[in-house]
Amino acid sequence: MHPLIQQQYTGLVRAVGEAEASLPQLDRCAQIVADALLAGKKVLTAGNGGSAADALHLSEELVGRYKDNRRALPAIALAADGTALTCIGNDFGFDRVFARQIEALGQAGDVLILFTSSGNSSNLLSALEIAKTKGVQTVALTGRGGGKLKGLADAEWIVPSDSGARVQELHGWAIHVILEVVEARLLT
Repeated sequence: MHPLIQQQYTGLVRAVGEAEASLPQLDRCAQIVADALLAGKKVLTAGNGGSAADALHLSEELVGRYKDNRRALPAIALAADGTALTCIGNDFGFDRVFARQIEALGQAGDVLILFTSSGNSSNLLSALEIAKTKGVQTVALTGRGGGKLKGLADAEWIVPSDSGARVQELHGWAIHVILEVVEARLLT
């Protein structure tokens, strides 16, 4: 076996163990999402690169389904529309690609979920700022100490790792946790 496989596995196991203490923060994130959806509000998700893929994953599972057949839930991945991203990026700058969409789509009581391994993406910071002015609740899933986003969202879960790979792996797990909580609450 290649030694990197064991090294990567050991790093993942360590990150999972260190995340246990922050599970109440993840629960708060999940409850905010479930509360908003049960109140008829929508979820907006955003991230860059691999975190955009995480944002897409959560949105598609809410609109489609995760495990159980249930009603479709309103969710929009803000990184999914290449025409909006390039138009806004060209006309207003990349720092505004998500903020401008929140200006158009966000309503009081909705939830914006930000995915970022570093917490330092300026376009996510701008999105959070606009969301707050519109009464959109904010959830940040970060790592590496939370970066500049730390403490700014209504709820946050900071993966206790400096490895971008470990952060994204645990964000994938957190997506499934949020979906489990949402579906459990919908069916009770």
